[in-house]
Amino acid sequence: MNALTTTTFDDANSAAVMVMLLEDDQAASILSQLEPRELRLLGEKMCALGAISPDIIAHAITGFVDRTEKLGLIAHDRVGQVHSLMTRAVGDVKASNLMQRIMPDRPQASPLELARWLTPQALAPLVKGEHPQAIAVLLVQLDPEVAAEVLHSLPQATQPEVVHRIATLGPVSADAIAMLEELLTRRIGECHGQQTLSIGGVREAAEIINNSGKAMEKRVMPEIAKIDKALAREIENEMFKFEHLFVLDGQSMGALLREVDSDTLIDALKGIAELERDTFFRAMSSRAADGVRDEIAARGRVKLADVVAAQKQMVAAARRLAADGVIAFGSSGDDEYV
Repeated sequence: MNALTTTTFDDANSAAVMVMLLEDDQAASILSQLEPRELRLLGEKMCALGAISPDIIAHAITGFVDRTEKLGLIAHDRVGQVHSLMTRAVGDVKASNLMQRIMPDRPQASPLELARWLTPQALAPLVKGEHPQAIAVLLVQLDPEVAAEVLHSLPQATQPEVVHRIATLGPVSADAIAMLEELLTRRIGECHGQQTLSIGGVREAAEIINNSGKAMEKRVMPEIAKIDKALAREIENEMFKFEHLFVLDGQSMGALLREVDSDTLIDALKGIAELERDTFFRAMSSRAADGVRDEIAARGRVKLADVVAAQKQMVAAARRLAADGVIAFGSSGDDEYV
């Protein structure tokens, strides 16, 4: 592995070093909060670190140099260490799937893991005519974008049932995993042992719907509400997050800002990084943006509960504007979505 130097050092490398300095339990706790893409990037950086010199550690945790300048991390079984951390964070099967993406040259024979490497066009025939439960278990193993395309390939009558099962999977029995493994073994000629794991959930269902497009959302969510109104509300809450506002274009952001009072905006922006605030500032005049920056600095500390409440108010305003067709999130032709 190439030695890491301060000239090739970036934020992801810094995060990787910081995680490697933690105790395994602490690191696993942090990793469990990350999104799949973040886990993949961080895992790649951690595996590529090799031996970490003291000056790199000092560079990664500027401000704590006195505590870290004599530390170093050896490269012994780095991949195994990363795999162990990922397993603690997200479970054995998900960790194995993730490591296969990080280190694709490592031999793997599981059909579940192989499925994660297939294109949606290759996956669609694998689930054609299969039981919605088996399809649901498979989709939650995939990246949301891929799962969304596979969901699109299903008959429209099947789609709501599959999403409902994704959102309510919880602990999946060994028999359910065996059913999926049997399906994949039959379809792609591989085999895998039985395992029990907790997969799926409201968040995974929301991610897949978010990536499926507005037409899919309009078709599936009312059907989910008929089956389980409380579950539908949970999915909707996960579908609309404050971070989704970051993708708004200037015109849509301007429309949103006109719906939000100054105090709400300031409290909401206090909870995010300066770089993320630029998304909002770009929709303002230079004078207005400077004014908001000054008010944020002058406000001092704000309770986390107040920040969360303000961000929820902005999300609620964005949802109203999106429902009225004033703004749109993302783009996928006619299937724009929030």
